[in-house]
Amino acid sequence: MTKTLFITGASSGIGSATAKAAAAAGWNVGLFARSEDKLRKLADDIGDKALVLVGDATDYEAQKQALAKLADHFGSVDAAFANAGRGTEKAGTENGDPQDWKEMVDLNIMGALYTAHAAMPHLRKVKGHYVVTGSAAGRRHIQGSIYGATKWFIHGFAGNLADEMAEWGGRCMVVAPGMVDTEFFTEAKPDKLKPEDVAEAVVYALNAPERSSIREVYLMPTG
Repeated sequence: MTKTLFITGASSGIGSATAKAAAAAGWNVGLFARSEDKLRKLADDIGDKALVLVGDATDYEAQKQALAKLADHFGSVDAAFANAGRGTEKAGTENGDPQDWKEMVDLNIMGALYTAHAAMPHLRKVKGHYVVTGSAAGRRHIQGSIYGATKWFIHGFAGNLADEMAEWGGRCMVVAPGMVDTEFFTEAKPDKLKPEDVAEAVVYALNAPERSSIREVYLMPTG
């Protein structure tokens, strides 16, 4: 039976690339984000394997309802990819904006927690897989980076959740890329990783045999 993947932040960047890569590998994909127009264009590109699910990742009920709709449409949810995230307008602590931090924390941390909590009943049924976007910034200290601190949380959470899910045969993986050439940055980064590189790592982990629990993929631009 074809497996189904739920993706937050699916309208662009890593989320969009992962949706395409997963569909090409035979997965059904649930495309969750706020940008309906972008999601519909992506779904048109993918075809019948894609379902558009419009919503905000900081809204727990929206994620819960989207997962239920996805399960009803395709029969199950076998994996969830908590990918939605953002940075801050201003760098550093002293020069930062506390309200901007709160909005980022709500998305980067609470959004990922909401995905995990809402998806877990579905994943338990099939010994499923939870994947979350971490970062190289969550593996080292970066001067004043509040964004990096949110990714430190994600790395710690993913490790803890991996042990929790292992009790019933589930798997959890954090994908930790260095700089990726996406809309996250105002200027193009042509010499850095591409979203497709991260997507390939996610699909690799999702398609690993059940005996193999890939808990982290850490990838950096060459050179």
